[in-house]
Amino acid sequence: MHYVSTRGSAPTLDFEGVTLAGLASDGGLYLPAQWPRFSEADIREMRGLAYPDLAARIMAPFVAGSLTDDELLAMTHKVYGDFGHAAVTPLVQLDQQHWLLELFHGPTLAFKDVALQLLGRLFETFLERRGERLTIVGATSGDTGSAAIQAVAGLERVEIFMLHPKGRVSDVQRRQMTTVRAPNVHNLAIDGSFDDAQAHVKRMFNDRDVTQTLNLGAVNSINWARLMAQVVYYFASALQLGAPDRTVAYSVPTGNFGDVFAGYVAAKMGLPIERLIVATNINDILHRALSTGDYSAGGVTATITPSMDIQVSSNFERLLFDAGGRDGGAMAAQMHGFESSKAMQLTNSQTQGAAALFSSTRADQTDTARALQWCWRAAGQVIDPHTAVGLHGAQAAASTLRTDVPIVTLATAHPAKFPDAVERAIGMRPGLPARVGDLFGREESFVELAGDYATTRDHVLEHAAATSAA
Repeated sequence: MHYVSTRGSAPTLDFEGVTLAGLASDGGLYLPAQWPRFSEADIREMRGLAYPDLAARIMAPFVAGSLTDDELLAMTHKVYGDFGHAAVTPLVQLDQQHWLLELFHGPTLAFKDVALQLLGRLFETFLERRGERLTIVGATSGDTGSAAIQAVAGLERVEIFMLHPKGRVSDVQRRQMTTVRAPNVHNLAIDGSFDDAQAHVKRMFNDRDVTQTLNLGAVNSINWARLMAQVVYYFASALQLGAPDRTVAYSVPTGNFGDVFAGYVAAKMGLPIERLIVATNINDILHRALSTGDYSAGGVTATITPSMDIQVSSNFERLLFDAGGRDGGAMAAQMHGFESSKAMQLTNSQTQGAAALFSSTRADQTDTARALQWCWRAAGQVIDPHTAVGLHGAQAAASTLRTDVPIVTLATAHPAKFPDAVERAIGMRPGLPARVGDLFGREESFVELAGDYATTRDHVLEHAAATSAA
């Protein structure tokens, strides 16, 4: 399998190459040169497979030439054998039409674990093969950081610098990052928003002073390997609900567009998806883009769903490229314009291409609280506020879908990661699962930095160069 950049001028790479590169050298994002596709018969044959076996089956075309089938299968069994539920991503029924897909049974209680636990193994395998070291620089709005740190902590050939916006992640999210005491883990709290942190990370990948010193890698969903692993749970849930002989709709709470883009990939691979509902909070750039074609970033407003407090959605570029005709030169010009003005209008082909599968909704904090309350009172399920944004989107979209189409809301985090918001909504404070351990009894370690790029870059270079240059 070969991979191309959305901006058209970066070298074509194999799976190993894109996993270690993360961001393309032209600033674009990597995608497969062509989409592998399963027939209905192929999908029927997947029924009943255990999650590790299904994962290896779905991902095999993407890793071809970089991993053997046996290597991939051994990896998926190792990764998914450690989750807190035997089904890895179990389905829970709420009523006749609505379902939850629980994605929080990994070590850090968030959907990011499903992909990042695998990504850690891929890094280890490929770096050992090459005899190289890797410096990961990432930004997190809450969950990516802890999942990435958990995946690579203690690895000999990897060092990680994780940026989070100071004061804008929950106490649980922060502690899951800052209490990991491993010599290869560096937590950086920066003044500013997640968008500021993400911009610093992207800029480092295009800064020659950094790239000539460090071998940089990415764990954010700009890394194709992470998105690839997320495709699996769309197949797993749809198969349980009758695919390929029944279509399924998904409502996905999202800010950075990675999780819902994985659903788009699943559809490209032949999975019969009726609709993908992009559920946003009041930081609604994606809702505006999909409903009106206006992709313009405003200020970031802090909400009870901090992982979605984003106004620049990195993975949206992948959809615009693929749905808009895969013109790398045009995509580069469009994105360069957006990066300078923070505003752009989608083309007709992009708008029409997205509309074939996507719709969108926007939830304010009252909508979010009402969805939390309904789920608890009507179905006896406690959900986190991000999942509630998704459930609000699912309920809003139900009238536009046939009643025989199940709507699956992706439950992206354990409710105990956001106990204050949950308690305010339903009057009950969710507790952390025993497998998390004494999170609040551990000492934290992180460095606070000013919000400018130079400060962040200089800190990374100063503290990584001695151990990461190879």
